Amino acid sequence: MTAGQDPGEELVTYGVRDGVAVLKLNRPRYRNAQNGALLYALDSAYLKAARDDDVHVIVLGGEGDHFSAGHDLGTPGRDAGTSFPPAAGMWWDHVGKPGVESRFARESELYLGLCKRWREIPKPTIAMVQGACVAGGLMLAWACDLIIAAEDAFFADPVVMMGVPGVEFFAHPWVMGPRFAKEFLFLGERVDALRARELGMVNRVVPRAELEARTLDIAARIAKQPRFGLALAKRAVNQCEDLMGFSTGLDSVFGLHHLGHAHSAEATGSAVGGRGVDSVRAALAEDRRASG
Repeated sequence: MTAGQDPGEELVTYGVRDGVAVLKLNRPRYRNAQNGALLYALDSAYLKAARDDDVHVIVLGGEGDHFSAGHDLGTPGRDAGTSFPPAAGMWWDHVGKPGVESRFARESELYLGLCKRWREIPKPTIAMVQGACVAGGLMLAWACDLIIAAEDAFFADPVVMMGVPGVEFFAHPWVMGPRFAKEFLFLGERVDALRARELGMVNRVVPRAELEARTLDIAARIAKQPRFGLALAKRAVNQCEDLMGFSTGLDSVFGLHHLGHAHSAEATGSAVGGRGVDSVRAALAEDRRASG
């Protein structure tokens, strides 16, 4: 349990239905904003599903009205100053380290590292997206193999206003093409589900009321395929994507991400300088008003 969470509530819910594991982010009152505790709970759920021979496909969704509004920028459960769980990763503890060292260690493990790890799960993964999929929410969806979006889903990465080039798992040029990736980042505007499908960023768009049923139907059909064949097909596509520069691109842009943080810290006294966190919150609030 974390601050702002009711006793007994799980940060990630887990269930298995006919060979399909369904994982759901469970901070709906905060639009499933990602603190460290939630991300490590998700990692544990993924590991459980990956090791269960009865699970053939993994579906990731979010409880409530939104998939994820991104990194936790200030809820009562924000835990940026909390140490990693024991044996969570190979980076040394970021707590108490100076400047760039602290941020680089934490984000190498918590954001880039976990998303890379999830991309390599040898079972098909499907993101089931409704409402907001913003900034850090994009990373969770993009680490999955397929994305099924509800008609009310929207996607945005407004963090250029914070002085960084995009979220840490920088898949933008691969999931939407380089030309639109620049527009997406320069403007920071949201993209609706139908436009996202046109761009190739999502696989299918379905009515909100049918999102879970339609996603689980697709997952069940995939689950009938031979397990090892699916693993090899996934590996084949990932390897080809890597030959097109995906993994090296992630690593190189992660350095630019931290250059942006370092510049902001030097120029403004805050690692999220530029127009800052308040501007991002205002943009998210405007999105909420526009989406009703």
